Amino acid sequence: MKRILALILTLAAIITVFAGCGSAANTGGKAISATIASEPKTLDPSLNNAVDGGNYILCAFEGLTTIGKDGTIVAGAAEKWETSTDGLVWTFHIRKDAKWSDGKDVTANDFIYSWKRTVNKDTAADYAYYVYFIKNGEKINAGEADMDTLGVKALDDKTLEVTLENACPFFTEIVAFPALVPQREDIVANNASKWALDPATYVGNGPYKLTSWEHDSKITFEKSDTYWGKDSIVAPKIEWYLMNDQNAILSAFKNGQVAYAKNIPTDELAAEKDAGNLKILPLLGTYYIDLVNSKAPFDNPKVRKAFSLAIDRNYLVEKVKKGGETPASAFVPYGIADVKQEPDFRTTSGEFISTKPEDYEKNVAEAKKLLAEAGYPGGKGLPKITFGLNSGSGHEPVAEALQQMWKENLGVEVEILAQEWNVFQQSRKDGVYNINRNGWLGDYMDPSTFMDMFTTGNGQNNAKYSNKQYDEKISAARKETDTAKRIQLFHDAEKILMEDAPIAPLYFYTEPVVISKDLQGIVNTKLGFVLFNWASFK
Repeated sequence: MKRILALILTLAAIITVFAGCGSAANTGGKAISATIASEPKTLDPSLNNAVDGGNYILCAFEGLTTIGKDGTIVAGAAEKWETSTDGLVWTFHIRKDAKWSDGKDVTANDFIYSWKRTVNKDTAADYAYYVYFIKNGEKINAGEADMDTLGVKALDDKTLEVTLENACPFFTEIVAFPALVPQREDIVANNASKWALDPATYVGNGPYKLTSWEHDSKITFEKSDTYWGKDSIVAPKIEWYLMNDQNAILSAFKNGQVAYAKNIPTDELAAEKDAGNLKILPLLGTYYIDLVNSKAPFDNPKVRKAFSLAIDRNYLVEKVKKGGETPASAFVPYGIADVKQEPDFRTTSGEFISTKPEDYEKNVAEAKKLLAEAGYPGGKGLPKITFGLNSGSGHEPVAEALQQMWKENLGVEVEILAQEWNVFQQSRKDGVYNINRNGWLGDYMDPSTFMDMFTTGNGQNNAKYSNKQYDEKISAARKETDTAKRIQLFHDAEKILMEDAPIAPLYFYTEPVVISKDLQGIVNTKLGFVLFNWASFK
């Protein structure tokens, strides 16, 4: 067995750690208040599929590994681990002092129960495919293998052995993800639909415990006395305000109600920058729209391509968003290594949609041609097209710009329909609209975090896309051990995806946030997580 020390694997995705941590005393007992989104759909680790929910879950729960204050993947509930020489068998040693918030020991079986629950097809977890890294995970989720064949074994209460389907060098990043934190069978199994709604039953093993959830208002976490690393936790309390009105969010920041805020009005970015409050952080992510493939008119790839080519991506980033975003020429963003770190995956693969301003007229001409070939010249004969999005957070201006582009360039009328965030997530999943507002932040630093989701039947595949060749490329990439061959399979898969156009990538994300000048010790990651565990006020 080859020893891998828990503290040496650096996560390349971590991009910003605001300096200054100090001790718990220098917070003055003051809560850290922030707003990153409105009411979450769920705080259940197996059912959550959103970044905001993941942020809250990581307050109350901790995986085998976790994100440290120095911006690395570090030992979490497991204090150390080893891997076999072939990289297939991982043995995690859970801390003796790893406790649940009610004082009970965290055990290997708590992880086994959680992972089996997530991969169980009856759970309908969107992140079930994260368990596919583990032996027989995919077969179990497809109903082709028994749950007892999952490659996990408790060697004793504090030792977990995991056998992988294929060697995975970034598995420490996978087990840090919110979907793979442990869960208590005695609590969850008896109340699966409601346990995550009540602070009394929301028992976690993380640095904080949920103390209140005022729906559509505020979620409060307080420092856990049973957490193994409690002495290192600085902030005594974190208050997450649930807001979606951008003007109200900025007002809450200006009047001191929150010290950290996402989603302020685009028109206010310049002023907040001048005031010294704005930070524009890079994100590993892509903002895009689903062109739902399962019903007309987007069951026709020519219609999908026409709608994508008619979009002026430069206008979106320069005139609508104004937050330093980059027009998206494909789906996988810049920043993920190819065979070597430079040139990266995106640069190597090149553009599938030209984002050069001088090429936009050519794109529109091609879009008109494709729409006519599909039987809808000038948009005539198209059925009613609906565009669903979540209200607030700046999505309406983007949708309105797209609506105008499609009308001017294609002669197409599109109806925009907005819902609350927690409601829209289900509507998007159910394929209620023809077009969905969507976005994806990478969960780890590998092309698979962007490509896996478009396989047939994947819980994150809201475009309802299905292509046998694409599925075969992704399946082959999971098994391929030669790095160059594996990366080429992802390039091939992305080419298929972009040619089929089940989605239209719009731009690569940035993260404009406003932060109190007195707040320090924040950890922001390129994967969209923000940790206040070590935050304090000057």
